[in-house]
Amino acid sequence: MPRPSPIDDFTPEQRAAFEGELIRRNFKDYDGLVDWLKANGLEISRSAAYRHGSKLQRRLQAVRNSTEAAKLIAEAAPDDADLRSAAVISMVQSELFDVMVTLQDLDEAEPGERVMLLKEAARSVLDMTKASVLQKKWQADIKDKLDKAFSKLETQAGETQSGPKKLDADTLAAVRREVYGLV
Repeated sequence: MPRPSPIDDFTPEQRAAFEGELIRRNFKDYDGLVDWLKANGLEISRSAAYRHGSKLQRRLQAVRNSTEAAKLIAEAAPDDADLRSAAVISMVQSELFDVMVTLQDLDEAEPGERVMLLKEAARSVLDMTKASVLQKKWQADIKDKLDKAFSKLETQAGETQSGPKKLDADTLAAVRREVYGLV
């Protein structure tokens, strides 16, 4: 098991300052960064700073890439029915299940560490399950509102036979088929 990074010993404020300085320096000038850290009472090696910087840079780039992809997908393929969210929730749930199975098979980890990792994975599964339930509830609420709106319109279409029609029953049926095809 690799030894812990000295950055793990930083307080949250120290870590935020360190990472802010990494970003300000655009993940370059690690010698200057180490000197800056020493001037601020923190001592780590250039290689430890570089390893952490590389990980942080990859994470930030992954977030940027995901955000950009999400924007492009949202613009190119609107998802009013929120099917994309359902698919993402399903994918994440599958990944979390795989992680939990892997954690159970992990022999090198200390029992206490395994328990903590499983606890965090279980919490993530709980969050994803809650998101899935809320998403399904939202879909059911939307369908319920649509049903009520269409029922009201159908009643009005049937009542206005003697007066000026707002919408005939055939047109309303066609609209219902189209709308439910989207939901």
